[in-house]
Amino acid sequence: MNTDIEKNVLKNAIEHDGRAELKSVVNKLLGSYPELRSSIKDLMADINLSISKINSMSIEEQISLANEKYSDILIVEKKNEEHHLPDLKNVKGKVVMRMAPSPSGPLHIGHSRMLILNDEYVKRYGGELILRIEDTNPNNIYPQAYDMIQEDTRWLDVNFTQFVIQSERMELYYKRARELILMGKAYICKCRVEDFKRDLMESKACPHRNLPPEMMVEQFDQIITGHDKDLKPVLVIKTDLNHPNPAVRDWIAFRVIETPHPHTGKKYRFYPLMNFSVAVDDHELELTHVIRGMDHLNNTERQKYIFNYFKWDIPEYFHYGLINIQDAILSTTSMRKGIEAGEYRGWDDVRLATLLALRRRGYQKETFRKYWIDSGLNDVNSDFSWEIFNSMNRQFIDHSANRYFFVSDPVKVKINGSPETESMIPLYPKESERGFRKYSLDKDQTLYLQKSDINDAKENDTVRLKDLYNIIYKDGAWHYLDSENKTRRKIIHWVKDDSPEFEVYKPDGTTDRGFIESDAVKANGIVQFERYAFVNKTSERYALYLHK
Repeated sequence: MNTDIEKNVLKNAIEHDGRAELKSVVNKLLGSYPELRSSIKDLMADINLSISKINSMSIEEQISLANEKYSDILIVEKKNEEHHLPDLKNVKGKVVMRMAPSPSGPLHIGHSRMLILNDEYVKRYGGELILRIEDTNPNNIYPQAYDMIQEDTRWLDVNFTQFVIQSERMELYYKRARELILMGKAYICKCRVEDFKRDLMESKACPHRNLPPEMMVEQFDQIITGHDKDLKPVLVIKTDLNHPNPAVRDWIAFRVIETPHPHTGKKYRFYPLMNFSVAVDDHELELTHVIRGMDHLNNTERQKYIFNYFKWDIPEYFHYGLINIQDAILSTTSMRKGIEAGEYRGWDDVRLATLLALRRRGYQKETFRKYWIDSGLNDVNSDFSWEIFNSMNRQFIDHSANRYFFVSDPVKVKINGSPETESMIPLYPKESERGFRKYSLDKDQTLYLQKSDINDAKENDTVRLKDLYNIIYKDGAWHYLDSENKTRRKIIHWVKDDSPEFEVYKPDGTTDRGFIESDAVKANGIVQFERYAFVNKTSERYALYLHK
């Protein structure tokens, strides 16, 4: 049974980035051997021991052990590795699509989905992709975001053919608004907000709804010039007061905002809301297809009224399911407040999920594209998987990342009886041409070991110091045992006692402190600290945590 336990633990570890999970292993064993249910408690010690041993190995060592003893666990059914997005409907000639972020801050991981999906379709059909900045709310604009959004987009290798800023198109929106008023399809409302909402819920017409269009146009122009001093006049689009969905009944298209606009200053005060400016722009920019989240279903129905009133062709819409991204700060408002308060160092703070921060930590642009293509395009809500995302990123960085030792939460340990020796540690497993880290060790050498590796040592416990020698715990101290590397035992990493101090900043806001091997001091970029994680080493004294 110990062989079956080791085999299942090893398979589970390889499938989970080198870390076997107890619950998963137990469930797999019970699934294969139902008769063990009555005795599983008796086997827990053996299972935990095997997990401890396997998890102490690097992923390369785990695969090597599997090749040596259980090669069948590395054989998987060949699945269709090609993931394709579904075809767009009703493609007739050139496809024109758009990305439409708000300039409230730089882009975050959630935005990358919208950018990449649009880019993939435009590349497939050879069309045009418009980057449109939706900035008609002066109260929610971060001025630097205009450039940051373009930089983020280009970093993802998303190619846009046209760059549009909505605040530069205000006269166009005014023109279309006047036309709708004269058509009897829009009106100026001066009701109190609560009264307007109550009337809609009761399917009642606002007192201003059927006033003469000529009067409404005059009031519209007075609002634009600032001569209408009513506190909160709005322009409302007429729909169906008896529509079964109250959210689609007469909806507000323009409102007064006196805040100076970061891009246009005080030139305008009557700003379109998203549904109006989006509908007008989607027509004027000749959009053929729009992909957007399920949360825009009501907005799509509202916008169709504009298209129908003008007898415009309606784009082909596809609404995809929403993605729940856990363990990520996505609100640009919260981020900006945190930056202004000094809580975060900037938009690239390791704790944030902006593209700037994820890029700084070491995530590759190819990872974003692969994840969103593999996730597909459907109308089902789902959870974002950091485990899968990290696994994909590992594929792009693993082979280029040199290996080093970093001992966090260190304990200084003297190895009694150890001989003078030299350790040759490969920069990358089984690739000698890549080079080695070389260290000379003294008799009775003192090392730094990780506290969790030795804290619970019992009499006669043995461990192997990776690429060095074996040690044994006797009489409350650690002693040299031998240098043979034949017996399978727990393998731990180490650094010499003259190694430099080092810190790793983590996305949960904590910092791991310890010592780094001296050969790693001059290393830059993404490396793997063995048995710890991949990191982006940006300094001689610290690195940014990436993932396991």
